[in-house]
Formats: sequence, C-alpha cells, structure tokens
Amino acid sequence: MTDLSPVLDQADRNLASSLDRLFELVRIPSISTDPAYKAECQKAAEWLVERLTALGFKASVRPTPGHPMVVAHHDAGRADAPHVLFYGHYDVQPVDPLNLWENDPFEPMIKDLGDGRKVLTGRGTSDDKGQLMTFVEACRAYKDVHGSLPVKVTILFEGEEESGSPSLKPFLEANARELKADYALVCDTSMWDAETPAIAATLRGLVGEELTVTAADRDLHSGLFGGAAANPIHILTQILAGLRDETGRITLPGFYDGVEETPANIKASWDTLGRDAEGFLGEVGLSEPSGEKGRSVLELTWARPTCEVNGIWGGYTGEGFKTVIAAKASAKVSFRLVGAQDPAKIRESFRSYVRSHIPADCSVEFHEHGGSPAIQLSYDSPVLTKAKTALSDEWPKPAVVVGMGGSIPIVGDFQTYLGMDSLLVGFGLIDDRIHSPNEKYDLNSFHKGIRSWIRILSAL
Repeated sequence: MTDLSPVLDQADRNLASSLDRLFELVRIPSISTDPAYKAECQKAAEWLVERLTALGFKASVRPTPGHPMVVAHHDAGRADAPHVLFYGHYDVQPVDPLNLWENDPFEPMIKDLGDGRKVLTGRGTSDDKGQLMTFVEACRAYKDVHGSLPVKVTILFEGEEESGSPSLKPFLEANARELKADYALVCDTSMWDAETPAIAATLRGLVGEELTVTAADRDLHSGLFGGAAANPIHILTQILAGLRDETGRITLPGFYDGVEETPANIKASWDTLGRDAEGFLGEVGLSEPSGEKGRSVLELTWARPTCEVNGIWGGYTGEGFKTVIAAKASAKVSFRLVGAQDPAKIRESFRSYVRSHIPADCSVEFHEHGGSPAIQLSYDSPVLTKAKTALSDEWPKPAVVVGMGGSIPIVGDFQTYLGMDSLLVGFGLIDDRIHSPNEKYDLNSFHKGIRSWIRILSAL
C-alpha cells in the first residue's frame, strides 16, 4: 500500500460527513448580487474560516468594500514542497424564478435519478460550493492520515464572483506578497463528460468596443436627402463587413501577431473527442462553421481568435415604416484573443481601421468595454502533465487537455498581479444547470473530485 492509498480510503470513509459539511454551506443563501443577503455572505465567509481553522489552517475573514475574502494558509510537511494557491468562490447566483425549483434551493438533498446516478441538489452545489469543498475535503483526508499536507497551501475564497468581482483586483494588488505562490489551482470548470476529466490549458482573452458613427446633425428625410447625404448605417455596415475576408480571417493589420498554431498532437487529441461541426452546430439549428476555413470547431472555439458583432442599431426601428436617414449608427464589437495577442494593440488596430473608413465630414466615437489577454499554459508544462496523470488514475477515461472559448478573469488577474499561471481543473457537468433553477452536482463528481485533488496534491 502506498502513502496515497490510506488518504484515498480516508476520503471514502469521510464521504458522509463531507456531504454534511457541504450541505451546511449550501444552506447559507450567500447571494452576492442582492444587498439583502449581505449578512449571509458574511456568514458563509465566517463558516469557511471556522472549518479551515479546525483543519489547522491559519484562516481569517478579510473585509473589502463589498463582501469579504477568506484567506487561509497551511505549511507543508516538507520544507522543499511547492506552494499552491487554491481559488474558489462562496457566493451564488439568485434563485429566481423560485417557482421553477422542484425543491427549496437552500435546502440541499441527495436525489436518485436512476441508473445508479445520484445528484446533490441546491443553489451552489456545483457553482462553486461543491467544487471548492472537494479541495477542502481532500486536505482534510490528508490531515487525518498524515497530520500534514504534501504541499504548502494558500486558500483564497471570494464572495463577489457572481457579481463581477469588484473587490478582487484591489485585494490581489494590496496582498500580492502574501498570496503569491508557485501556481494557482482553480476549481470552477467542468469535466469533458461524466467519465472524462478535463484540464483547461487555454482561455481566450477579450477586447470589447462600442462605436458610434455620426453623419448629419439630425435625422434626414430620405426623399429630400437620399443619394446626396452620407448614411452612417451604410458607413458602419461596410466597416463591419470588411473586418473578415472570404476565408474567415480577420483583416485588421497585426491582428495575428502572437497567434501560434496549436501543436499537432493536441489537435489530434481533440479530434478523438467526437465533437464535429454537424453535431456541435446542429444543437443550435446550424450546420456550417463560419470562421477560418479548414479548421475544426474545437480549434475555432478553443484556439483561434475571433471578431464578432454583438449588436447594431440606428435609424427607425419601431413599428411601421419611417423613411429616414439616421444621424447616427452604433455597434458593439468583441474580439476573443489567443496566445500572446496584445489587447491594447488589437484595440488600437481596430480603431485605426475604423477611422480610415470614416468620410471627412463624418465622425466616430469609441467606448471601451474591457480588455484582457488570453491565458495559455504550456501543453508540456510539468504541472499540467502531473495533474493529467493523476486525474487519469482516478477516472474511468484518461484526462483530456481542452481549451475554453470564454474568459475567466481571475486567471488573468493571477497572472497580472501575482505572476502565476493557473491549473484549471473542475468536476462540473454540462447538465448541472448552474445559474438556473434546479442546480445540481453529481454525487460522483463530488466524491471523485475529492479523490482527484488528493492525487493531484500528491503528484505535485
């Protein structure tokens, strides 16, 4: 028997009490977006500090202008052990509409779905209380058996993730020295499927822009002025149409600076996952990929940059018909970034391109809507390799390394303020109904999630 076996066995023995503790936390309605639940968010933070302190962590509630942070530290059994920062969030989404819940969202229970599948129901069971408690309970099993942890651990639990994390960046900046570790562990993602664990190695960055093109000083009669006066809707739509060429590539100068090709072995592994264009797009009533030609849908959504028009308006859009040439036309445009693309350079390239297409007697105004770089963990990173092996030892199918088309700002913040890469490992499933009524978390995800963190901590 290895040193790991008794820890895994202890996690199995602890499962019932681990569920009791999770259910205690879920019963606290820590809804961060509603001021009426401010005291409940404070209560959840205090509950976590009390449980972590009982485990031997030096834990404290840290006030912020919003909801408090929870910070905890625990030394390793070895002086030369690596140092990890584990992140999660204790706040949850509102439960509206309440009438669509089958049970009280803050009275968790175990429900049998048949075919041997049992789930934990309640708001926060998956996002993110169940996920963060898998790590806490892994630490508990280690402490029960060995009296120590295999790595030095700092924990950061925030209470505003579901409301935009307004206090997080200032907190990271002010406490960077205390929170700095070798790398971060983030458990707020999903498995590939119920039997296949996943590590997210890439997160796309984001640049958001709103632009307004102004022509005449007022709306004009299209009969009197049509054909002579500049139409800002024509100008704007021509600009937007020119952002991509016939092959789907973005035309902005320098746009692909810092974009590297995905390694062939990684693309080959994605090809084995069985997600083709027909199946992926068929779920939303489409069939043909519209991005860069000759690339798979997984490569397009995980590893390639994008330019999308998210909204466009101008002129008369009410009922009936009004023959008007609008004075203004506006659009919202977003860019998803990959690799080493620079958000500031992308924004300036976009603005320069737009300005170059504005007639001399017209004008354009821009409004910035955030910008963050992409995150990419090296595919051959020792940390990723160790975690992949550890997960593959626990689950029925080998772990897969995936990309994420969206953005998780905390990962970029860790890199910006703490200089740390992040390992993203989560045990949610696509049918967990997070942010929706009847949120659930598979009992198997919770149980094997605990065992997975034990294996990862041991491997690290």
